[in-house]
Amino acid sequence: MYVYLNGQMVDQREAKISVGDAGLQHSVGLFETMGVYHGRVFRVQDHLQRLANSAATLGLTREIDLNQLSHAIEQTIEHNRLDHARLRLTVTAGTTSLLRPSTDSDPAIEPTVLVTPNEPITYDPAYFEQGVAVIIASSTTNPFDPTAGHKTLAYWQRLRTLRQAASTGAGEAIWLTTTNHIASGAVSNIFLVKDEQLFTPIARGEEVQGSLPAPVLPGITRATIIELAENTNISVTRRMLQINDLLEADEVFLTNSGWLMLPVNRVEKKQIGDGNVGPITRQLRTALLDLIDRETNS
Repeated sequence: MYVYLNGQMVDQREAKISVGDAGLQHSVGLFETMGVYHGRVFRVQDHLQRLANSAATLGLTREIDLNQLSHAIEQTIEHNRLDHARLRLTVTAGTTSLLRPSTDSDPAIEPTVLVTPNEPITYDPAYFEQGVAVIIASSTTNPFDPTAGHKTLAYWQRLRTLRQAASTGAGEAIWLTTTNHIASGAVSNIFLVKDEQLFTPIARGEEVQGSLPAPVLPGITRATIIELAENTNISVTRRMLQINDLLEADEVFLTNSGWLMLPVNRVEKKQIGDGNVGPITRQLRTALLDLIDRETNS
């Protein structure tokens, strides 16, 4: 496999970044994980715009050339002749020193840009036919953390709770906020179904003026599911959700760009609904797979 690194395609065994890179030294960077289908990334511009928004908000770099990033992704797909794959785009602050005050006269940050192709993860079909269990993570997310709701490189704690879930036979760890509201999974967004209506926590950028900041990533698959639901007259409500909303839901599912939609049948010892994958979850997953195929195979 070849990776794209700062304008060049490089054999992944020979790819190198500086030991002074801010991503390595301080986790100063952002990433996007994208699915490749039929040789095309599903909704690539949405992924790139989210990364650019985060870069501007967090001060990673003054501006990002989205056309250049799009070209880097296309070049990686073409060079490796990818049809179905998992692609990761990583952008760090490069070798810029973060230990001194910055001024307007400083030169623009020269980010490190890395596009890494990987084989798609193969999930057990039973996960989608029967659902998975989840645990409640001991870690919480803070609405006042300015990096919350962004895909930064500081993912250790989230992956740690995901490993804790796996050690119990569960598929994901549900994070709460410091106010004990549901936020998301460790690596996913969450949806609840109650009385044939869809509910999901408020994500960053969706807050009502004057409310607490939302420490929830505005997922690309999440947005697609909301779009599909609204197009089929399924009511979607974004609001602060409590643990009882989760435990009393008729259906629960998780979304991200890897597994797309993952049904949940149990929260620790509490069964969700009748323990089976519900009809709305099945309907939306079928619609999502059809949409991905249409948009990437045209």
